[in-house]
Amino acid sequence: MTYAPYPALRLRRTRATAWSRAMHAENRLSPADFIWPLFVTEGQGAEEPIGALPGVSRWSVDRMVARAKEARDAGIPCLALFPNTQPERRSDDGAEALNPDNLMCRAIRAIKDAVPDIGVLTDVALDPYTAHGQDGLLDPDGYVVNDATVDVLIGQSLNQAAAGADIIAPSDMMDGRVGAIREALEEEGHANVQIMAYAAKYASAFYGPFRDAVGSRGLLKGDKKNYQMDPANGEEA
Repeated sequence: MTYAPYPALRLRRTRATAWSRAMHAENRLSPADFIWPLFVTEGQGAEEPIGALPGVSRWSVDRMVARAKEARDAGIPCLALFPNTQPERRSDDGAEALNPDNLMCRAIRAIKDAVPDIGVLTDVALDPYTAHGQDGLLDPDGYVVNDATVDVLIGQSLNQAAAGADIIAPSDMMDGRVGAIREALEEEGHANVQIMAYAAKYASAFYGPFRDAVGSRGLLKGDKKNYQMDPANGEEA
C-alpha cells in the first residue's frame, strides 16, 4: 500500500475536531465491555462496606438482585460473584464449596430467577471456603496439593453450573484444572457453560484488598508462592 506525500496526507487532519476523532476511532469502550465484580454476604437487606476497597460493598442475596437489575439497565452484560463465607462454614477441606445451597449458589439462583438475561460468572477456588485461607487442600506439611484440589474444584464447578452459572472462572492456579473442569462440564450436560481461567495469576500483595473482601486474609497461613506465579517471570506468563 502506498500513501500520498505531505501535505496531501496530513495525519492530524482527522484529529482536528471531536466529531472527526469519534468517527475515525478504531476502538470503542461501552458498558457492554464490562464485567461487574460483586461480593455476596449472608443476611437480609445487608450492605457491608469493604474498608480495603473504598466504594465497594458486600451485598446480601436479596440486595444482589437489585445490583443485577442495575447492571442490566446500565447495559452491563455480566456479573462476577465472590462469596464471603461465614467462619463457621469454613473447614480445612473447603466442603462448603460443594454445598448446593451455599451462599454462591443461592446468589446465582436468585439473580438468574430475577434477571435471566444477564450473565453470571463464578469464582472457582477454595480460599473462600477453607479455614486456612489457601486455594486448595493441604498435605500434613502445609503444602497445597494439586491433583486432590483439582478433584474438589471439579465438584465446585459442577455445583455452580447446576445452580445456573454461565461462566466458570478458576482462579486457583492448580495445574490441569481447566481441562479437567471442561471435561466434567461436558459429561454432566453443561456444554454451553464457558470457562474463563486465571491463567497467569501472580503471588502479589495487590490481592490483599480482595482477600479482605472474601474474608480470607486474616485466615491465610503462609503465602501462595508455591502455586501462584513469580512476579519476576514475565515470559512464563
